[in-house]
This record gives sequence, C-alpha cells and structure tokens, in this order.
Amino acid sequence: MDRTERFYKIIQLLNNRRVVSRDAFLAELEISLATFKRDLEYLRDRLYAPILWDRDLGGYRLDADADEQGSFQLPGLWFNESEIRALLIMEHLLENLQPGLLKSHIGPLKKQIRSLLEQGDHSVEEIMDRIRVLPMAARDIQTERFERIASALLGRKRLRITHYSRASDTSSEREISPQRLVHYRDNWYLDAWCHWRNALRTFAVDAVLHAVAVQEKAKPVTNRTLDRELGAGYGIFAGSDIQTAVLRFAATRARWVAHERWHSEQRGQFEFDGSYLMQIPFS
Repeated sequence: MDRTERFYKIIQLLNNRRVVSRDAFLAELEISLATFKRDLEYLRDRLYAPILWDRDLGGYRLDADADEQGSFQLPGLWFNESEIRALLIMEHLLENLQPGLLKSHIGPLKKQIRSLLEQGDHSVEEIMDRIRVLPMAARDIQTERFERIASALLGRKRLRITHYSRASDTSSEREISPQRLVHYRDNWYLDAWCHWRNALRTFAVDAVLHAVAVQEKAKPVTNRTLDRELGAGYGIFAGSDIQTAVLRFAATRARWVAHERWHSEQRGQFEFDGSYLMQIPFS
C-alpha cells in the first residue's frame, strides 16, 4: 500500500467509525508507528484534515466542529488539465505579486495552493520543475495606473487618458467611460465607451500612458451590447459588422490547424486531398 492509498484508508476508517484506536490503524495499514505519525502529520498540516486525538475515547476521530460538511474527503488523486493550469497560474501570480494591500493575506493563500499541489508523493518542487505554465508576451503595466483605471471602472467614473497608438506611433487625449477589464492572452485590455469617437473601443492597458478619474459619471453600456460588439474576442474578432473568412490549409498544416480553436464559432472540414477548409468570423 503506497502513501496516497494510506491517506485514503485513514480517512475512510475515520468516516466509517466514530473513533479509531492507534492499534487499529497500525493493523489495518500494516505500517510502523513512526510511519503512521508521519502520515498523520501530513494529513493535518498539508491537507487540513480535522483529525483529533480523543483522550477520553482512547482513539482518533474527525473534529465535527472543523468539518462543516460532516464527512471530510481528500482531494482527487490528480488534477485535470484545467485544474493543474489554474493552480500553477495562481502560484505563479502570487509568487510574482508586488507588495501591496494584500500582503498579509498572500502567505496563507500561497500555503493553501501549495498544499493542493503537493498531494501524494509529489513535492511542490517536483511539480513546478516537471510541469510549467509559461506566460506569453505579457507586457508590463504600471501598478498605480492599473489601480486608477480599476478604481474608476468599479466606481462608475469617467477617465481622461493619454493613449498611445502603436500603429501610428502617436498619442491622443481621450475621455472614456470604462466598462470592463479583460485579461486576454496574458495582457490586460479595457473595454470602454470613447466619447471622442462616440463608440465602443478597446484599449490595451499598457498603452494607456496617463489616466486620471473625472467626477462625471460613466456612460452605461449594457452587457448585451458589450458582448455583441466585443465579446467574441479582440483584434479581427471584435465588432458588429461580421463577415466570414474561408481559409484553406495544406494537408501538412491541417494536422495542426484542425485541432486548434481560434474562435468559438469557427467551422472546419477536411477535403478529399487532405487539405483543411476553415470558416471563421471576423470584423
């Protein structure tokens, strides 16, 4: 019986019985007292199992007060693709977070995430060394500027910004009504109503050189309108004037492209010659 199996056996015994003596555990698990103590320490400290020693009853039991659901269960044996990605991204973000208002809360949160990662016989160091999530082309944002934008967004205030256009290499002054912040492909974007253009626009937050809140209330835009105009994506995928591009990929490229998801409404099919025909909306 390996270590992970023992963990599940210990919790199963505690869930099935009111109290389990030390001798009963040693007999069921067929391990030494030292190994049992190490397993118990790991369950308590890393996986937060509410296991108590009850002197009056002469055995171990689950703490009913700490275990609100009444039957403590260990996490699953392993994570699926989205779970391991989420945990590793959270760990990466917390590790690189600059000191701020959340400083006192970050330590316990990091410990909790690491305890979830470190299940069974795998250490956090081994997992981080063997499985990696690499950010792609993330651009730096000044923390103070991001906080000012987020504050105006949530406070429903307008912003006066200086925006840099990479395409024309020029800057412009604009007054905008921020609608929502979106994290897209490792970068932040601000969906906003631009009072200069009198239309919805998306601004890369790192391209906002200056931002100051003004007291005038932001123009409200419904979520339905935002989703219709911008919800499908950014760049060629944003906008309401939707057309369809038909792309044909050679057979060698089709082996990759057929398995890639670029847009939620794309359609594709293989042709007789092995090529791949994709239809994808754009604006």
